[in-house]
Amino acid sequence: MHTHAKRLAGLLLAPLLSTCLLAGCGNDQRTDDGHVNDQSLRKQEERARQVADAWRASAAAAAWNQGYYPMADVMQKPESGWHSKPDEHAYETKNFVLRGNLPSTAAAHGKVDWGTGRPLTRPLVDAKKAYQSFALNRSDGPRLTVTGARLGTTTIVTSRGKATVPAWLFTLESYDTPLKRVAVTPSKLPRPPIGETRQGSADGLRSVARLAGTAADGRSITVKATHGSCDDGPVVKALETDQSVVLYASVAGARSGPCTAEMIEQSMKVELRKPLAGRLLLDAFTGRPVPYGDPNGLSPSWT
Repeated sequence: MHTHAKRLAGLLLAPLLSTCLLAGCGNDQRTDDGHVNDQSLRKQEERARQVADAWRASAAAAAWNQGYYPMADVMQKPESGWHSKPDEHAYETKNFVLRGNLPSTAAAHGKVDWGTGRPLTRPLVDAKKAYQSFALNRSDGPRLTVTGARLGTTTIVTSRGKATVPAWLFTLESYDTPLKRVAVTPSKLPRPPIGETRQGSADGLRSVARLAGTAADGRSITVKATHGSCDDGPVVKALETDQSVVLYASVAGARSGPCTAEMIEQSMKVELRKPLAGRLLLDAFTGRPVPYGDPNGLSPSWT
């Protein structure tokens, strides 16, 4: 698996590593060669199977298959791309200024259309709230200037495939194409048919932090997984069924001894036997769908 490490503050996702941050990182997963042992993987796969079976033909699965759950950024950059590094930096740091008027009225609801003839009606976010969701910084550094907005449409990848959705199209000073922000709100997450497993009850099983992306052909996904400073990194495997893909994560080569209080987040590419398509992407640890995106980023997940 291709990995790319990103270090986070130790307080982030601390429950996942609470047993090893201060007392050491040893556990019963380790073998002499530092890999996750077969017995641990069997127990983790057993939990993954329980999650897949619980969701199969459940009321939660039915609700999920009828809802709108975005699996891509709700913010979409101008088609022309950024004109300069300062503009790109302004976007990444959410540094915007408004010099113009935003629409004060708009439709209360809009339609999510998958092209199946059965669109879903969802509430819309108004232009002001949409702007405030990404314009979070007013520093003296590079800024992007918003001069207005209008309601239009865009396409976004969802749990049910690509959909056409209402979007606020924000005009930017010096740009010919707009900055888009999806305007329709996600559906409520259904109550999972199975609870979260207890820490340590499945031989080192850990939660997958979030979905980072899906390949164009759907045959691989990239997720964010976490580990500490006293191991060889995360391991993410997939249990595939016709209706779901259940991910089960752990760490390899956990070593005993004192560990620094840090969390390392890593991108993990998971290959699938067949395209993800409309199958549920589930986390074996939580028993829930794997959320998309950074909760503190421009595109917080539906969770």
